[in-house]
Amino acid sequence: MNDEKDPKIVLGAWAWGNDGTFGHGLAADELRPVFDAAMNTGLNLWDTAYVYGMGESERMLAGFLKYLPREYYRVSDKLTPQCMDASSKTAVADMYEMQLHTMGIDHFDVYWVHNTMDAPRWIGELAAFFEGREDAPVIGVSNHNLAEVKQADAILREHGLRLGAVQNHFSLINRSSEDSGILDWCHQNDVEFWSYMVLEQGALSGKYDTSHPMPEGSARAQKYNPVLDRLETLNAELAKVAEAHGVGLAQIPVAWAIAKGTRPIVGVTKESHVTDAANASSVALSADEMRELEKVADSLGINAVRAWEKKMY
Repeated sequence: MNDEKDPKIVLGAWAWGNDGTFGHGLAADELRPVFDAAMNTGLNLWDTAYVYGMGESERMLAGFLKYLPREYYRVSDKLTPQCMDASSKTAVADMYEMQLHTMGIDHFDVYWVHNTMDAPRWIGELAAFFEGREDAPVIGVSNHNLAEVKQADAILREHGLRLGAVQNHFSLINRSSEDSGILDWCHQNDVEFWSYMVLEQGALSGKYDTSHPMPEGSARAQKYNPVLDRLETLNAELAKVAEAHGVGLAQIPVAWAIAKGTRPIVGVTKESHVTDAANASSVALSADEMRELEKVADSLGINAVRAWEKKMY
């Protein structure tokens, strides 16, 4: 990817899967204005996965995309090992074609191996599946450490392909992909780094604090509500930077992620999320602002690694 047609920001449809992670369900009539606002703003790169509601996120997004010419948008989807029939001799083809059918399209623009379960088997089978195909997407890996990223690239090259992207959890309170050298490796090898959870599922948006916790019963509430007192310190610093730039607080973590040389994925469930995402790409943070934000974030000692992740070093 990485051409002039690609927006700096990816819009994430994880919450559209209504899988309990975010604590509420979303209907198509609620999300339609969000989708329309995004497309009207030029944010046309969408990230989804079958595992987000076992196809629900894909179906919801597909319901909006079907009215548009294919060249108007780009789709990033994922091969999730836990959702595959590993006993099938055509497991990769089975999942890929099922997802294409669900989405109602003939190709994905980016396709990821979602995690390292049974690694490196699936990257090898994916490489064999796409070898020599003109419709091969950009191939990426998600939730991989540096050794696994390098291994995936080597396997792909054996099949005449290359690793095009890495997608890991990356935010002010989780810079493990930077500390472990993954980010530098990507920059040195012309591999895009997509940062997911830059807003930590809303924890760095300014919307939640000790007086206004996340919805009880949601997976994110279990992770972030116990540390909201510490997050208030970081959000206060983010608010100061946002005020200095005349923008909303939620735009600053996204602008930070862009300044780090990544393409952030921003989950959108409201039109205001789209506006914030669109505006964030024009916020230019100074080196001093970047350092101070990172200093404050580091001082909090928050472990933001989630259950599906691994430590990157």
